[in-house]
Amino acid sequence: MTTTGSAADFSDLARFAALPRLGSLAVSPDGSRLVTVVSELSDDGKTWQGSLWEVDPTGGRPARRLTRSAKGDSSPVFTPDGSLLFLSARPDQERKPGEAKDKAALWLLPPSGEARELHRPAGGVDRVLVAGGSGTVLLGSPVHRGAGFGEADADVRKAREDAGVTAILHESYPIRYWDHDLGPFHSRLLATTAPVDGDSARLGAGDLVDLTPVTERARFASVAISDDGRWVAHTESVAVDAAYGNHVRLRLTSSDGTQDRVLAQDAGHSYDEPAFLPDASAVIALRSLDSTADEPWENTLVRIDVATGEVTDLLPGFDLSPEHPLVSPDGAVVFFTTFAVGHQVLWRVELATGDVVRMTTTGAYQDVRVSRDGKALYALRNAVDSPARPVRLDPAGVEQEPVYLQAPGGLDSLPGTLTEIEVRVEDGRTVRSYLVLPEGCSPERPAPLLLWVHGGPVMSWNGWSWRWNPWLMAAKGYAVLLPDPALSLGYGQDFVRAGWGSWGGKPYTDLMAITDVAEARADIDETRTAAMGGSFGGYMANWIATRTDRFKAIVTHASLWNLDAFTGTTDDSYYWMREMGDPLQRPERITENSPHLYVADVRTPVLVIHGDKDYRVPIGEGQRLYFDLVRHGVDAKYLYFPTENHWILTPGNSSVWYETVFAFLAQHVLGEPWRRPELL
Repeated sequence: MTTTGSAADFSDLARFAALPRLGSLAVSPDGSRLVTVVSELSDDGKTWQGSLWEVDPTGGRPARRLTRSAKGDSSPVFTPDGSLLFLSARPDQERKPGEAKDKAALWLLPPSGEARELHRPAGGVDRVLVAGGSGTVLLGSPVHRGAGFGEADADVRKAREDAGVTAILHESYPIRYWDHDLGPFHSRLLATTAPVDGDSARLGAGDLVDLTPVTERARFASVAISDDGRWVAHTESVAVDAAYGNHVRLRLTSSDGTQDRVLAQDAGHSYDEPAFLPDASAVIALRSLDSTADEPWENTLVRIDVATGEVTDLLPGFDLSPEHPLVSPDGAVVFFTTFAVGHQVLWRVELATGDVVRMTTTGAYQDVRVSRDGKALYALRNAVDSPARPVRLDPAGVEQEPVYLQAPGGLDSLPGTLTEIEVRVEDGRTVRSYLVLPEGCSPERPAPLLLWVHGGPVMSWNGWSWRWNPWLMAAKGYAVLLPDPALSLGYGQDFVRAGWGSWGGKPYTDLMAITDVAEARADIDETRTAAMGGSFGGYMANWIATRTDRFKAIVTHASLWNLDAFTGTTDDSYYWMREMGDPLQRPERITENSPHLYVADVRTPVLVIHGDKDYRVPIGEGQRLYFDLVRHGVDAKYLYFPTENHWILTPGNSSVWYETVFAFLAQHVLGEPWRRPELL
């Protein structure tokens, strides 16, 4: 297996697909072991398969592989005795006839010995958490809403299969989520009745307590378990009314199932990502102001007293949006991340004083973990010019550089260089952008320019993306502009407000202003430019096509086109309406921002791309867009993926995606003949 990539890997899609990709991180109780998931291309090239690798926390030893499975392994977490729990759909040689197949099961890898299956319910396991002090395990498993966990759920599943029933009856909203239907099976939370360690035998249904037997709306639950294993905090979606939709509250449940109550619930707010203090006296969580047509959502970090329910804002006046809180082992500090001017940085807030300290300056930090003795932080750090790599940090450090640890997945070179540009726009905001410049780019050899708009829209270009990778474009000789227009995170709440509810306004003018700056460079060929984007970026690509003919080509993926139709067909209509308003009450939001109303103004060739299983931006948007372009005589092509969703996730389809984009841009930007990809 290749452990270090190079610039040459970006000139060959097969080699790019074979590069290892890291995700997830777990640290052992004694701090001597780190485990991460490394995904590699399968032997048949049709999937990426995850395996568990051990990383030396000191950085002295090379990483070593722990597991190997054709079905892939994921979600590692340690038990107090150093055993490793993980999820895998790998076959179990000891499975009895008639037991569930092809569902993710809970597996245990003891400190010494072979991995063995602990539990495989009929619906599989979709999450696992461990109480670090007690070893109590918390599982998530989809169960039929009308059945009990265990045999009753298995019987209902078999009855539906035998009867050929796939229908789902909905009595609440939403009904879909991203790429899958909701119901009739909904995730339940189950706690073990005894600690799990390396000596634990196979778990049965009787070894688990169902903590959410009737809570259908726990299906999106964000969950935490206290260190002593006694308490579970989880989010719960609650319907407010038919006009408002849902908000999310926090529940507190004892792990033996005997106690359950609402911990935090506010009108106009939602809660997420709970984390217990070590003594379980309080829960740290994100509290989000629910968005409206006039105000965007806004996160803060709060402390919720378990005894009184008192909620204390830990970040008053903090203008960035916190995410992923992590409590230190002594309970004195909460670590969290935020987007910040093209990065995703790590912070800490001292609970006693309220002091907020920025711990890192650059890069994007994810899967942050703290050793149980509190002496080290570990994380996966990536950046626009670097895939994820495991690093070690000082928990008391300030604006520090990380120590990189040995693991697969690094790069020793890229097919270009990364710089930044910015522009001051009319309302006084500074709009900045990354600019990827291909090798050999110079005033003597100016590069064609590709404007690539990020999705979200409340998002940012701040880290590595295997799916939307600008370095593949650089390897083809394009300079790639990666701007953060109005609505982007990391620049304060006013920057989001600038584009809220008016996607076709300042986000568009910001993009044109920063493109002007890029095109004014001597090493950019302003006569050969294109624009592309996915999701919100696809919407902007469509909007750009209706506003200007300055670009030679437009590529639009999973894009919004007819905003009125989109309002009721996306999987999260209430969120959309809180920004754009009810189209019956505020129709001007639609008429002012829906690109489909201006299709007659499109003059630029357009490549439309959409996946049929995309429920966030349903396939009807892509179909309508392509038809509208064709009937108006626009030079258009439609790349359709019947089995993919909002993202293109399989290796073969991902390669075809890039091949088609390359060919379309080469035709219209570089003036080359159209070359249809061979497998299309």
